[in-house]
Amino acid sequence: MSAVILIAEDDADIRGLLRLYLEGEGYRVLEADNGARALELAREETPDMAILDVMMPQMNGFELTRALRKFSEVPILILSAKSQDNDKILGLNLGADDYIAKPFNPVEIVARVKAQLRRAARTAGDTLTVRDLTLDTASFQLTKGGQTILLTPMEYKILALFMRSPGRIFTKIQLYEGAIGTYFEGDDNTMMVHISKLREKIEDDPKNPRYIITVRGLGYKLEK
Repeated sequence: MSAVILIAEDDADIRGLLRLYLEGEGYRVLEADNGARALELAREETPDMAILDVMMPQMNGFELTRALRKFSEVPILILSAKSQDNDKILGLNLGADDYIAKPFNPVEIVARVKAQLRRAARTAGDTLTVRDLTLDTASFQLTKGGQTILLTPMEYKILALFMRSPGRIFTKIQLYEGAIGTYFEGDDNTMMVHISKLREKIEDDPKNPRYIITVRGLGYKLEK
């Protein structure tokens, strides 16, 4: 069965372009020209991935991301004419997995969709434990000392990489490729945002981390 991709974008030309490329890869495409309709489709059709424009009538992309994350872990790619870091950080903090600014190359969009779907398709039933962190990869639930910590899908993927190889140093590119599947120029800042948010959730003192350690000039590692 082909994956279902939800496109929420008020520009009909952009929707048509994305549909053309995605259907060319065999995906089934759902379209919405406003955020409220996209939310309805997400509840009715349970898509495998969502591509959301930021500036939409009735409900913008950030509001839609927040609403989707209340009931779905579907991978979300934010699409926006805005390229400011604040917009990117807001989208990622709300639970989006990826962000790309307009104008974009539709071939890159397809590559990012494929990468997200590959990661989402990986299933495992093991439990990973490092010190007092326990990650159940079947339920996607993290606990620290018995306390549940809520993670976004991207945070989960990054932490799972760390916990499968504690002590190993990962570069930003390796983390991005391991979590997303494909690295694109400019994604370094996106990974830094995810690492920062993870630290806020698992560290006692995020400014003096004991779990996710920065290895200067190389990358990051999860301390054993």
